[in-house]
Amino acid sequence: MNDPENERRQLINVSYRLLGSLADAEDVVQEAYARWYAMSDSDRAAIDVPGAWLTKVASRICLDHLRSARVRRERYVGEWIPEPVPETDGSDPADRITLDESVSMAFLVVLDAMTPAERVAFILHDVFRYSFAEVAEVAGRTPAACRQLASSARRRLSAAGTTPSPPAEQARIVREFKQAWEAKDIEALLGLLDPDAVMVSDGGGLVTAALRPIEGGEQIARFAAMLAERAPDLRLLEGTVNGEPGLITQHGGVTTGVIAFETDGTRIRHIWSVRNPEKLRPWLP
Repeated sequence: MNDPENERRQLINVSYRLLGSLADAEDVVQEAYARWYAMSDSDRAAIDVPGAWLTKVASRICLDHLRSARVRRERYVGEWIPEPVPETDGSDPADRITLDESVSMAFLVVLDAMTPAERVAFILHDVFRYSFAEVAEVAGRTPAACRQLASSARRRLSAAGTTPSPPAEQARIVREFKQAWEAKDIEALLGLLDPDAVMVSDGGGLVTAALRPIEGGEQIARFAAMLAERAPDLRLLEGTVNGEPGLITQHGGVTTGVIAFETDGTRIRHIWSVRNPEKLRPWLP
């Protein structure tokens, strides 16, 4: 029998995609392992594939978490954005998130708009290739119902148009946005922003952040220039945010924000600025 501890990375990857929070994903994985070790030796020995058992348990915990999260979000101050994850140095591969298009911020934001059952069916089947029979055991639905849930989730993603831009193009656009922002060049910012662009900030009520989305390229450009004017010592660094080019803001050497972008290959369509310090833990030294 395989060592169940070898499944930790897989469980973290599944749970993060289901919840959009690395901290919550880590809690879920700890709970799944706690349930594993709470069983008797004979009960554990009777499980042929510990990884499948652990994934099923973790996914069920995630499903319960997603259902209760909808209630908690009603009390959240301002907009809620998924927790961003950085590239890692590989020093702890067991806890590393595999960075691909299924963790891009644009993708996670659409996932967050799905029902809990849709999200679980789609992630387990389409991303991790579990059969609908296996998904049904987690969701408490029939395989046919889970097939319908995954199909509905695909339609949501298609309607949102979350096709990622080539990394080199997005990196160029983000770099030019950084330079224009530092220069407080509103005209240059306008040239990089789609006229219908939307910027969302998440401070969680713990730090200053826009409580509502800022809509329109001109409004975003002026807002960015205003921030640069008010915080001349703010430092902007290019980095990888959820596997895509993004920006990290620092003040006094401390990370104060992580910014993710969605572009169409030419202009910026969405900006997500995470400033909630509770979501920046993986970005701190």
